[in-house]
Amino acid sequence: MEGESAKRRLAAILCGDVQGYSRMMGADEQATLRALKGCHEVMRRVVAAHRGRVVNAPGDSVLAEFASIVDAVSCAAAIQSELGSRNAAAAPEARMAFRLGVNLGDVLVDGEAIYGDGVNVAARLESLAEGGGICISGSAYEQVVGKVKLEFDDLGEKSVKNIARPVRVYRVRMAARLGTDPESSRLGSVPESSPAATRRSSGSVPESRSSGSVPELPAIAVLPFANMSGEAEEYFSDGITEDIITDLSKLSGLLVIARNSTFTYKGRAVDVREVGRSFGVSHVLEGSVRRAGGRVRITAQLLEAKSGHHVWAERYDRELADVFAIQDEITHKIVAALDVKLLRGEQASAWRHLLPDPQALDAWYRGVDALNRLQREANEEAARAFAEVIRAAPGSPLGHLGMAWTQLSAYRYGWSASPAKALEESAALAREALRLDERCADAHALLGFYHLLCGRNQDAIAAGERSVELNPNHADNIANFGCSCAVSGRPAEAIGLMRRAMRLSPMYPAWYLNILAFAAYAVGDYEQAETAARQGLERDPAYADCRAIAAAACHALGRSDEARREAAELVRRDPTYRLATLEGRLAIVTDRALVERLLGVCRELGLQ
Repeated sequence: MEGESAKRRLAAILCGDVQGYSRMMGADEQATLRALKGCHEVMRRVVAAHRGRVVNAPGDSVLAEFASIVDAVSCAAAIQSELGSRNAAAAPEARMAFRLGVNLGDVLVDGEAIYGDGVNVAARLESLAEGGGICISGSAYEQVVGKVKLEFDDLGEKSVKNIARPVRVYRVRMAARLGTDPESSRLGSVPESSPAATRRSSGSVPESRSSGSVPELPAIAVLPFANMSGEAEEYFSDGITEDIITDLSKLSGLLVIARNSTFTYKGRAVDVREVGRSFGVSHVLEGSVRRAGGRVRITAQLLEAKSGHHVWAERYDRELADVFAIQDEITHKIVAALDVKLLRGEQASAWRHLLPDPQALDAWYRGVDALNRLQREANEEAARAFAEVIRAAPGSPLGHLGMAWTQLSAYRYGWSASPAKALEESAALAREALRLDERCADAHALLGFYHLLCGRNQDAIAAGERSVELNPNHADNIANFGCSCAVSGRPAEAIGLMRRAMRLSPMYPAWYLNILAFAAYAVGDYEQAETAARQGLERDPAYADCRAIAAAACHALGRSDEARREAAELVRRDPTYRLATLEGRLAIVTDRALVERLLGVCRELGLQ
């Protein structure tokens, strides 16, 4: 090996493999290989964006090399963030949890291949990581601490196979990182899982918390309840979990972590103490669901996050029609255990049963599950399920709300032959949901987005504010309200709202950062604007709007050469990019002087 063709050099090494790969192959080889191919494409793209190279990717593994350990660790975090978002949108059988290890060490180079202890240590670190997690070596930690916006847990020294000396291991706190939004082409976005997150939105109006501050409240993360009924029933256990999150999130005296963040733990062995640290919560709820015939068994346990000790545990064996009653009991017990202070009206309104018919409930859960897959065929499947809900429970707003989301998705993703008609139909369905129950928070949120698209900014703000009043813990609705404020001359308020949404959903997507960056630029806080934009680019290097804002912020901070490099990088990544695209998206901004200033800077930097 150490012949004339082999050389030594210091390198940053990233190793990864799929947790449970053999089991997945045994269950469905073709589906597993398709999912693996998609993950490898993501990883190759992200590695290249972080100035690395994929050395090899045999089977479910990947080996990459970087000249910079900062690039390597940042890349690992970006990979897990992108794969987490991909998994959230994928069918359960297509979800792949990669374990990543990163090391800084000496390697032996032979042509394109690399060998030696530097590689071996990275491979051993990968085996110590959890699915969806990252472990790095002490040598890597010493070089990156303070240079990356990541937090680490010191796991101490570990003896690993075929390595003579113990290796110091640090674990990256992934829940503190950001997700990426698959649709990075606009200032804001409607929630990807809106009905799942607010499906039974009916609550009394609490005191407004739209100013953006998040007070210190009892905080809880509801982990996905385990499905004990077989794969075909996955949607049902997910629906139960999301309903409990929704019930709790309507209580203003409790901070509830968003579904999109907690569901990153789905299918994983969990240490509740880690969950508590990652999400900054005092308590964790977990459980399981088994459905058989007309009966359902639900177990639930509330745990103290700091110690992992049980606060209470309960098993419910009931008729299927009693599902809501079980959810109510769980919610009541959490309220009592955490000493949550309820505002007037919350006690009565937090537990209203809008789908008492078991068939309507099942259809609703199936519709939400299909809608969240973000595929044309699945969207049509969701529409059929929501039509069942309307037929079975015509007095409930939920069937109309679900159907509204399918129409909006058809508009957004080009699945409709008549996009304008689909958009108008989504608004009409949302209005019908509100006619049946004015307190349906998600319907207000959908109308807020609709009004913004139509240039009715003040109507958008009113609808967004109402949705947040009704559900003070819905992170995506808060973020979309923040977007409406950012483009309507209220950027300072938008900053507070975005920070609040980020606290409620620690795994927040990149579009949150784009809104925050724009709002910060609007108030003249160019350092915050640059920081937010660059964090968005860490998650999605092709996010054109974030790069344009980063360039403009650098220019405002007097770093013109760096600003021009960012503008040139934007065009390099997308040679078809035209400034008219950004100008079109900024058409909804009411502060036209701000728009002209931003566009003028972009033109000065060479964008056309």
